[in-house]
Amino acid sequence: MREVGQDKIRVDAYGKVTGEAKYTADLEPKNILHGKVYHSTIANGLVKSIDTTEAEKVPGVVKIITCFDVPDIQFPTAGHPWSVEKAHQDICDRKLLNQRVRIYGDDIACVIAENEVACSQALRLLKVEYEEYPVMTTVEEALKEGATPLHPDLRKDNVIVHSHMTMVEKDFTYEEGVKKAKEQYGEDNIVEFSEVYDTPKISHCHIELPVSFAYVDVNGKITIVSSTQIPHIVKLYASMALGVPAGKVRIIKPYIGGGFGNKQDMLYEPLNAYMSMQVGGRPVRLEISREETIYGTRTRHQITGHTKAVVTKDGQFLARKLEAFSNNGGYASHGHAICANCGNVYKELYQDKLGTEVDCWTVYTNAPTAGAMRAYGIPQSVWFTECQTDDIAKKLGIDPLELRMKNCMPAGFKDPHNGITFHSYGLKQTMEKGAELVHWKEKRAEYDKPQSGEKRRGIGMAIFCYKTGVYPIALETASARMVLNQDGSAQLFMGATEIGQGADTVFVQMAAESSGLRFEDIYIESTQDTDTAPFDTGAYASRQTYVSGKACKKVAEEFKRKLIDYAVYMVNHAVEDFSKTVYLNEVTAAAKAIREAYGLKEDEEITKEMLDVLESEIIEKKNGKAVLPLRILADTAFYSLDRSVHITAELTNHCKENSFSSGACFVEVEVDIPLGLVEVKNLVQVHDSGVIINHATATGQVHGGIAQSIGFALSEELLVDEKTGRVLNDNLLDFKIPTAMDVPDMQVDFVELDDPTGPYGNKSLGEPPIIPAGPAIRNAILQATGVAMNTAPMTAQRLTDAFREAGLLETI
Repeated sequence: MREVGQDKIRVDAYGKVTGEAKYTADLEPKNILHGKVYHSTIANGLVKSIDTTEAEKVPGVVKIITCFDVPDIQFPTAGHPWSVEKAHQDICDRKLLNQRVRIYGDDIACVIAENEVACSQALRLLKVEYEEYPVMTTVEEALKEGATPLHPDLRKDNVIVHSHMTMVEKDFTYEEGVKKAKEQYGEDNIVEFSEVYDTPKISHCHIELPVSFAYVDVNGKITIVSSTQIPHIVKLYASMALGVPAGKVRIIKPYIGGGFGNKQDMLYEPLNAYMSMQVGGRPVRLEISREETIYGTRTRHQITGHTKAVVTKDGQFLARKLEAFSNNGGYASHGHAICANCGNVYKELYQDKLGTEVDCWTVYTNAPTAGAMRAYGIPQSVWFTECQTDDIAKKLGIDPLELRMKNCMPAGFKDPHNGITFHSYGLKQTMEKGAELVHWKEKRAEYDKPQSGEKRRGIGMAIFCYKTGVYPIALETASARMVLNQDGSAQLFMGATEIGQGADTVFVQMAAESSGLRFEDIYIESTQDTDTAPFDTGAYASRQTYVSGKACKKVAEEFKRKLIDYAVYMVNHAVEDFSKTVYLNEVTAAAKAIREAYGLKEDEEITKEMLDVLESEIIEKKNGKAVLPLRILADTAFYSLDRSVHITAELTNHCKENSFSSGACFVEVEVDIPLGLVEVKNLVQVHDSGVIINHATATGQVHGGIAQSIGFALSEELLVDEKTGRVLNDNLLDFKIPTAMDVPDMQVDFVELDDPTGPYGNKSLGEPPIIPAGPAIRNAILQATGVAMNTAPMTAQRLTDAFREAGLLETI
């Protein structure tokens, strides 16, 4: 391929490194009003009254809005495409401001003022009276008999959804699997396992805070400029929240400083718009603080996995079971989709000979609300599967790599329930390549020898699989547009959003590949404006290079076809229509060259089959010779007195395909036993993501994901006071994310297999990098110390407690 597969410099690189790129806060108009939100100081209860008397006296205060003032409209916030089927619609369970308090820090009032100081002063003077209820921050408390339902209008209890899934047989139960295992293999030849694994609630920690500003224009259109991953979805849901037609709402997404899924929720956009509407349409700015972002927006779901397995003594998986309990917090957000996704991968990653059973519960609690976060439930799922797999390997005395090779998802695997298929299979190849790069056999044998002393080493691994997009679970649709410029270059418009992951660069490469234009001759618009941008559901599910990429490819091919059609007209009418133009000689020469190549007479028509576009030139296909620059074609198409055509193409891709990507991570660690510290010494991660569009940006994606996974493994956890529901570490000093000092040199590689469903043989890559390093680190610690850590993160305190319990500290 000509452009796909090349390490092109990012199209947004210059703007970002020079500071010229304009983010939401850079675009605010002068004399903008400022807004701030008042958050509840209880986690469960009812707002009885809010006294605004003293707050209204603060100089500069323009308006105070309370939960008693907003429309009585409940709306959803999850960044899912709207469904015309009622059963698949997201849960409408929150209002612009909430009188019924369900989390500590719930939004119950807001202040609009001329400046931030006045806002802050007024917030401190609001007097709130509550009716308090018992706080339930854990799933266990929320499921107790007699627990207060947090959403009694929607649920009789606090269970959002419970789903049951099986593999192999529709009505399979784990108990039946154990019974069959004993009958078919004999009790002496099987081993049973049972273990509980736990994952943390985590903050996304994107650098740019959720920020927006809103105003009402002279025509009454409500415009919201927002740092969001999902502008077209926010347009619809904001209209629902405000009770206005969708056409009356406009969302503009400028450059965005990260989201990782937190901005795949509609956060404060409709409240910001409502603020503006209440002050005559004046622009109002609403930026929440880091603390508010951590406790009041969305988090990764804390999910506990109760696992069971029955295997043969030589390592054949016969049956497994997962019971997953997901703490969703006070509001539904993405609801059960994440826990269900977690359960899906548990049953898909390995093949159980007799069957797999999965039960998933998603539960409302008074903890901070959980939503989408990079990889959408799969880091939790892979923590369960990969901890369990290494624990089985240890008990059986089998090499963990060998055990995975024996039981992992096979080539051509197709999930019988959703139809998602491993169309191109590179899972075993990623394991083989990773093992070779990290010297698995040698290191494993070395660290299996008895170790003593304060510092000990181990090597561990983990594998994963990940789907590409959300079909067939939800709608997958995307559109793209290309427009010819007067100089022969083109504008590319995508509804898909660039949020730092390099999507715009990849789209330009795709458009160049399929249109024949040079990479540098295509200009992409990085800002999405729902009034003008093609429709796309946004950045999530690692879908954009796959779903939106197909739209990009289709529109580029259509654009090229239109260029060739116009070129055919030009060369066939070189004399009569171009005799007075400045391009007569160029067009005549082009016609002559084509006729000579194909042996045509003067009166024979040149056809579109004879022409192509390459390197921004019309070429004759027989010899590949350039005959007419696109700049001449464009100038003619725009300004011809005989046939003026403004060449543009816009197409939709309704995607009805999906494919699995996969990969493996190998980690070597050094564990300081007395201090409980873990140093990652070496890390190799290999991905099967089909054909890689841009190796440089792909490698950057993997590096970032690995860093986040190291945080998941060793340090990141939101601590919630169970008595009050208050987050105790809602800042970047106390919430510990990895720094450059904590991340090792990383070896990243790819197994490139052409996936037949991808637009260029590609499949998902954006989210998978965050999945496997966490459990791989855990398994390396297991080899180094013999201690199985079932709870993430494996902090120094947890590690030293476990080492003390195992008697390791006494031996040093």
